[in-house]
Amino acid sequence: MTTNISLHLKYGLTVNEASEYFGIGEKKLRQIISEHIDSGFVLQNGSKHIIKRQMFEDFLNQTNSI
Repeated sequence: MTTNISLHLKYGLTVNEASEYFGIGEKKLRQIISEHIDSGFVLQNGSKHIIKRQMFEDFLNQTNSI
């Protein structure tokens, strides 16, 4: 059984979901992740990266350019 949860309600987003939600390309998101891996908004599950939605929103609010 799968449950569809709206992206704005999810705690963590895959790179694909975050790209759709934030309107940022996947390549750019992967670059941001690699440059800010210890910033607190990235969870690693093996080689998969999960972006903590609210923390990443806060990061973007404090950033002038990406």
